[in-house]
Amino acid sequence: MATIVERIQKDGSLSYKVVVRVRGYPTATASFDKKSSAKIWAQQTEVAMREGRYIKTPEARRKTLADMVDRYICTVVPVRHKNPTAKRKVVKHLLWWKAQLGECFITDVTPARLIECRDVLLSTPPLNSIGKPFEAKRGEEPKLRSPSTVVRYFASLSVMFTTAVNEWEWVRENPVERVRKPQEPRGRVRFLSDSERDALLAACKKSRNPYLYPIVVLTLSTGARHGEIMSIEWKNVDLARNVIVLDVTKNGERRALPLVGHAHELIAELSRNRVIVSKYVFPRADGKKPMHIQKEWKRALAAAGIEDFRFHDLRHTAASYLAMSGATIAEIAEVLGHKTLQMVKRYAHLSEQHTTAVVARMNKRMFG
Repeated sequence: MATIVERIQKDGSLSYKVVVRVRGYPTATASFDKKSSAKIWAQQTEVAMREGRYIKTPEARRKTLADMVDRYICTVVPVRHKNPTAKRKVVKHLLWWKAQLGECFITDVTPARLIECRDVLLSTPPLNSIGKPFEAKRGEEPKLRSPSTVVRYFASLSVMFTTAVNEWEWVRENPVERVRKPQEPRGRVRFLSDSERDALLAACKKSRNPYLYPIVVLTLSTGARHGEIMSIEWKNVDLARNVIVLDVTKNGERRALPLVGHAHELIAELSRNRVIVSKYVFPRADGKKPMHIQKEWKRALAAAGIEDFRFHDLRHTAASYLAMSGATIAEIAEVLGHKTLQMVKRYAHLSEQHTTAVVARMNKRMFG
């Protein structure tokens, strides 16, 4: 049952307080300047309660997107995102949304406004560390955000809205779900040929950085990410059990890297000959943080004559070799630490021979 109470404000104007009581729901209240608005809200709220689809929504009229972002960053991000890099990216995305739509009430964050923001993301350069757009080099076009990057911005916003719907009850639905996202390009698959691999390893052996060779071998052996490799601490290395345990990964879960073969030999040698007292396996000179290898890495690539190759492509190389060695998509996903199979389907074509052999064995068993 709904009741409307007329009130006289200090300035002499009228306001109308609505009180809706339906058994099984907490009392809902709201105030309006017009009686017609009060009646409409009372009717809609009472019907929604009786049909079992009512969610408390006054918060969506009082709270702005800035309020939502601030609460999410303070209370959810520290719990949900353990990986520092992932945490920084999510915060960066949400602060961008706050700058664009922070003054809007949550009810005014509509798909139409989000589409406008999508177009802004696609047509403007990304921001640098001080919040200004990256400047293009003379004679070059400014580098814009890729469709994949724009999809990540929307993913961060969508997760926040889902939390506001399911946990905070600030809003009834997630408007991001009604926005068409940019089409992402097919995932890059650049991996080393046998000759490129041999040339790169030889160049890394000759590097002035004694850690470069074991770092590259360990990455090729495990398929781990650059950040995961460089942040390995000695407490995570178990030479007896042939494993390295990663406490913090990109998806926030612990993962074990198999430490076998040549990689095991190199890490064991580093353990025996530790000179710098540091908790890191690959420390910088003062031992306080992991080292930087970008300069020596680029020199090694140049010495090996390898072009169009990034450090992350070592991970693609490990996955590609696994596929060509007969590993299933599920096995590759487990080794790389992916929660879903979608990311590793790019390697499926490399395991065609393995798939053909499996089908051949099945046919032989059925038909002789």
